Order: sequence, then structure tokens, then C-alpha cells
Amino acid sequence: MATTPTPSTSEPVTFQRDANVLVVTIDNPPVNALGVDVRRGLVAAIDAAEADSDVAAVLIVGAGRNFIAGADIREFGKTPQPPSLPEVCGRIENCSKPVVAAIHGAALGGGLEIALSAHYRLAVASAKLGLPEVQLGLLPGSGGTQRAPRLIGVKPALELMLSGRHTGAKEALSLGLIDRLGEGTDALPQGLAYAKELVAAKAPVRRTRDAQGLADTEASRAALEAARADTAKKSRGLFSPMKIIEAVEAALTQPFDEGMALERKLFLQCIDSPQRAGLIHAFFAEREVLKAPETKAAKPRPLESAGIVGGGTMGAGIAVAMLDAGMPVTMIERDEPSLARGRAHVEKVYDGLIQKGRMTAEAKAAVMARFSGSTSYDALAKVDIVVEAVFEEMGVKKAVFAELDRVCKPGAVLATNTSYLDIDEIAASISRPADVVGLHFFSPANIMKLLEIVVPGKVSADVVATGFELAKKLKKVPVRAGVCDGFIGNRILAVYRQAADHMMEDGASPYQIDKAVRDFGYPMGPFQVSDLAGGDIGWATRKRKAATRDPKARYVQIADRICERGWFGQKTQRGYYLYPEGARTGTDDPEVLAIIDAERQRAGIATRNFTDDEIMRRYMAAMINEGANVVHQRIALRPLDVDVTFLYGYGFPRHRGGPMKYADTVGLANVLADIREFAKQDPLFWKPSPLLVELVERGADFASLNQSE
Repeated sequence: MATTPTPSTSEPVTFQRDANVLVVTIDNPPVNALGVDVRRGLVAAIDAAEADSDVAAVLIVGAGRNFIAGADIREFGKTPQPPSLPEVCGRIENCSKPVVAAIHGAALGGGLEIALSAHYRLAVASAKLGLPEVQLGLLPGSGGTQRAPRLIGVKPALELMLSGRHTGAKEALSLGLIDRLGEGTDALPQGLAYAKELVAAKAPVRRTRDAQGLADTEASRAALEAARADTAKKSRGLFSPMKIIEAVEAALTQPFDEGMALERKLFLQCIDSPQRAGLIHAFFAEREVLKAPETKAAKPRPLESAGIVGGGTMGAGIAVAMLDAGMPVTMIERDEPSLARGRAHVEKVYDGLIQKGRMTAEAKAAVMARFSGSTSYDALAKVDIVVEAVFEEMGVKKAVFAELDRVCKPGAVLATNTSYLDIDEIAASISRPADVVGLHFFSPANIMKLLEIVVPGKVSADVVATGFELAKKLKKVPVRAGVCDGFIGNRILAVYRQAADHMMEDGASPYQIDKAVRDFGYPMGPFQVSDLAGGDIGWATRKRKAATRDPKARYVQIADRICERGWFGQKTQRGYYLYPEGARTGTDDPEVLAIIDAERQRAGIATRNFTDDEIMRRYMAAMINEGANVVHQRIALRPLDVDVTFLYGYGFPRHRGGPMKYADTVGLANVLADIREFAKQDPLFWKPSPLLVELVERGADFASLNQSE
């Protein structure tokens, strides 16, 4: 006589029969990750279903906000505990009774692989489905590369895996990833009704491994080769994308079990790759930077409306970011023509989206209805936060803050977007220094993800917490920084840019240096970045610092010679590169090389050749050494804060994890040895960071400092 299985009491998987359907619920907060206890619970549930003759079907659902958000990546690199996820997926797929996955929220990575192993899939509107393993330097390792192409075809399966993007429920239905779109938001009753309907209809067990999505082999082969060619161009130097293609090719050419074996082999190769370690470090670091002392100590102030002072490129970009977050924005400019230009800068962004088909004219009108402008600071009387984005000069900034002090309501957050200037000095110039914080956006501010939240000495903790809350609202990645010249990012940039200038004067061309940096994984080299940002910005900074520059420090004048000719980069069609007719990609300029040669002769430099490896060792040693100084002086709380700054603000290759993670990868002792070798030629510039020396002496690394926080 069959008996109802006793409900499982071992969290995080419970199962209980509802009539003839065994309802299996995954409840593993916060995201229902597939840790070992979840895997064991799922196998136990399938075993219970098989053992009970009164169970006619199985329903798998997630508790909380998600179905299953993926594997537990904290287990990666550790000794695996059985059952493995591929074994769990195989157990579900081989169940003799129909298994239904009812999806709400995230079904990502291993979560979608579980759903693909079920025989039927339903999703409600909140569902997000995807195979984003590529973003962690991995490939779907539990049948995703074998089942997805069989179910939906090679082309859409590869697009999902190589992009790592999430698809909504409606698109998933059109692709064939799911069988039914549920109504409402609760997947449980929808899934239960579907399962009972399948039982009533005597629906067969339908295994994804037997799906016919690969029937058109000619089209599948063409899609595979197109993806291979495109990936070779776009993912240069990345390991896992080409492994994904290799695994999907096996789905096309080999039986299922052989394809699964190859997928597992390739997955383990990805696990062993340094890129996987770098990408997972980046994943965790991005979450860890949110844990600043002030966010734990205080609640943010209200953030309903915003003011922007300055309608230039940066001010307009910040305004767009605020508008996109649904906030009403008031822009202040000195006169009506400037205000009109500021509004035009904002509208230009939305007009571009309309031209690309990513926005309608009606949607733009709705957004711009929240935008207003004025030449009077009095218009800012009621806003919750003001961001100043005017010319980078202390007197100009103080004049703005005097007006903000006069007109803004008590409790309004007064923020400066300065890149370099002393925010303590700005705060001290008004009557409410506790309300002043630095919010250093990166250009273009509506696109770049990084937001440095700069913490002056007298700021209130709730103002800093408000900065982090604003970053969340704007979908940016915040990093807490202390006050110094350039904060975290630009301070370190100034040093490794000097190292690049030294190499240029010593014999390497700017074009060789840029190429070496691009080959390392950056999208652009330092001289390309200078041309994009505008050489006049760095020139102004060098002039500002001239009086305090150490007369014994090496100073390369090549950039000054270029700026003196009015060659400021792309905006003037000349910089280090030529940009004929407004071209976005520069070409080498023989006149710049002549300027460099003349400067070498003036400075009495005996030139030498550099290999690309030598260039990168110096470039990275300068970056790492100054990063260590920034951590040592508590400008950055931890090495990971430096890493996130460079990943999101400076184009550092994500698969290397950030400069401090990269330093750990190559070995701090090796970095220090390089610095000491370089110091033989220039001991003033190549002065080892006390923190780097200390860590090497005690055999520690930067990662140990991340853990100690």
C-alpha cells in the first residue's frame, strides 16, 4: 500500500504531496543558490516521488523572490561535495514521472539548468532566465551547453550563453525555453494547476536531451561558425567564450552523453583558469564595496529631487542619470544661453536613443517634463540633493557652495563632483560642513558605472549613506574614498601615467605603449584616453601643481609641447593621434613622434627599446605601488576598493580582477623586486610602498587585507 511521503524537514528543500503532485520547494535565502544541501534535497525529493505510487508528477518551485539564482559560487575551487549539479540535473531528467519547473524571479546559471532538466517549464512575468556563467569566466557546466541548443537551437542558445544576459518570460516563451506563460505573480498555484493538467492529459515524460532543436544542422553549423568568428574579435584574450562554443559544437556533433563529458572537461578547465579567479573576485568585490562604515552606522536622507549646478558635458550627464532614475532635476547655469546649451546637452542624449530606436518621442517628453532650469540658485530651495559640476577651480567651487549654503533647505545634501580638489577646504568655506560630500562621477556620467563617494572629515554619516543610496538609485557602483589629490582613481592614474610618460621619453612610442596596454586587456591605452578626455584637462592640472612639484622629480614635457600647439585630442582632431574629419579612431602622427624626439634630445635622454612585457611590468608596478599607498593611507578602505574603482572607472580588464588582485596573481614579491630594480634608475619615483614591503616581509597578500575588514 502506497503511503504519502513524510514532508522533508531538512532545510533548505521541503517536499509534500498536494493530491497526486509532489510539490518540492527550495528555500535557501537569500537567492536559493544551489549549495550542497539544496542538491541533496532535490535528489531526496525525486527519490521520494519515484518511491510513492500515488505521486503522478513533481513540481519544483522556489520560495522567496527567486526560483534558483544559480550555483553557490563560494563552492567553486573547493573540493566538490556530492551530489554534483550535473548528477542532480540527470536525476531530475531521468525521473519516470513528469517534472514541472514553475519559475518566478531568477532562474540563472545552474537554476536554469535545473529547469532545463525538468520535462515541462512554466514561468510568470517576474521570471528572469539566463546562463550568465561567462561573466564569471565559466561555461554552463551542468548540461546547459547540451540541453539549451537541443531545446531552442544553436544560434539563440549561443547568444544567451556568450552575452550572459537575462531574458524575460515572454521572450523565453517565444524562444521555446519555457512551455507556458503563467498569469499573475505567484508561480506555485500556476505550476500546480499546470502539473495537474498534465497528469489529467496523461502527458508523457519529455526529456530535453531528446529535443529536436538541432534538426537543421546546416543552419546550426553556420550559426556556430558566425559566433566563433565574432567571439574571436570581441572577446580577445578571454578563455571561457571559446570554450562555450566548443561545448555547443559537441551538442551539434556528438551524442548527448559524450557532449556532457566534454562540457564537464571544459568546465573544469575554466575553473582552473586564472580568469575565473579574477572574475569571481570582481563579482564579490562589487558587492563588498557597498559595506562602508557609514552605511552600517546611519540611514540615508530623503532623495526625491535633485539639483545640478553646471550644464556642461558632466553636469548634463549627471542630470540624465538622475532623470533616468525617475527624479525631478533642476539645472542651474549662469545665464540663459548657457542654460539652453545645458538643456540641449541633456536632450541630445535622449535624441540619440530615439534615433537608435531605444526610446520613443513620447517617453522623452515624459522624462523632460521632470527637467527644469534656472539662472537663479533660489530654484534649489526645496531639492534634497545638489551636485555641483562646474569648472575645476577652487574659487569657482567655493562661490557655488556659498550660494548653496544660502538657498538650500536644512538637511539638503551638498555634493561636489570635483576630480581632484580638496573637499575639506570646500566644506570649511560654508556654515554646514556636515552636509558636504564628494560625488565623483565618471564621464559620460549617465553611462559610466563608477561613483567615488569622497568622505571629508566633517561630513555626517547619514550624508555618506545618502551617497550610497543615490548610487543604488542610479544603478551605479559606489566606492568610498578619502580626501586627497585625485582620491583613489585619479591619484593612482597620475602615477601610472607618469610611468608611461617616462617610458615614452626613454624610447617607447606612445603607440607601442597603447598597444601593449590594449593587448593586456584594456579597451584603450593611456594616450588614447588622454585624447578622448581632452589633453587640456591634464595640462590645467599640471599647471595647478607646478608650484608644489618636487624640483628633483622627473618631469616629462612632451604632453605640454603637444598642448601648446592646441592639440587637445579628439575635440581638436589632433592630440597624440590624428583624427581627420572628426574620426573616433586615431591614426599615428609623425609630427608627434618628431616632438618626442626633440624632447628626448633636449632632456639628454639615451633612448632604449622596450618589449611589450617590459612596458606592462612598469605600468602595472606603478599602478600597484600607488594602490598600496592609497590603502596604506586609508584613502581606500581595502585593496578590493581599488580593484572596483579600476574595473568600473578605468577600463581595467575584468578577467584580471583589478590591479590589486592582479598583483596577488603575479606575486607581491615579484612586483616589489621589479620596483626595486626600476628604482636603481629613478629612486624618487620608484619608492616602494610601506604596505607592499610589509606584506612581502610577512608572506601575506592583498587578499588577506580584504578578509580582515
